[in-house]
Amino acid sequence: MSEYRPPTAARVVVGVSGSLGGATALGRAAVEARRRGAELWPVLAWEPPEGDLAARRFPATTALAPEWERLARERLVEALCAVFGGTDTGLPGQALVVRGAPGPALVRTASREDDILVVGAGRRGHLHRALWPSASRYCLAHATCPVLAVPPSPLQAELESVHRRNAWRLRLNSGRLERELHQILPEA
Repeated sequence: MSEYRPPTAARVVVGVSGSLGGATALGRAAVEARRRGAELWPVLAWEPPEGDLAARRFPATTALAPEWERLARERLVEALCAVFGGTDTGLPGQALVVRGAPGPALVRTASREDDILVVGAGRRGHLHRALWPSASRYCLAHATCPVLAVPPSPLQAELESVHRRNAWRLRLNSGRLERELHQILPEA
């Protein structure tokens, strides 16, 4: 006769990065967890700056691993505070800091079939995609549970536009802003 095990609660596992897209994904994951009556598991994955392979080649870098993990915990706390106003999400579950590349770490964490994995699906150009691997693409290809890819906030595109203008030292297009302001606040 087999031993009785109580059913485990469904989990919504969400990748947190500290970015605006990560905050959007975290907020959406909280909505999904509330809607489904599931636990919320925010996960921030980290690895040494040059990757685990370089850390294995140069043992002196292992002395810095506790510091890097502490910085990752701080970034997770900052992300939770930015979205929820504190570290309490108002939902059952736990926040995790996991060592490893983001995609594989998230797939390992969301390993149960009743889990839902929430990732941010940022806008990325062809060059960016070719040079840096995408955690969301990895999760979509390798996860054994359903994956919810959250599109970036419209505010993110506007912020990136402003950053580009500042980097190129271009003037602000005040005519466009004025037209948008009149759309938001119609004249009485």
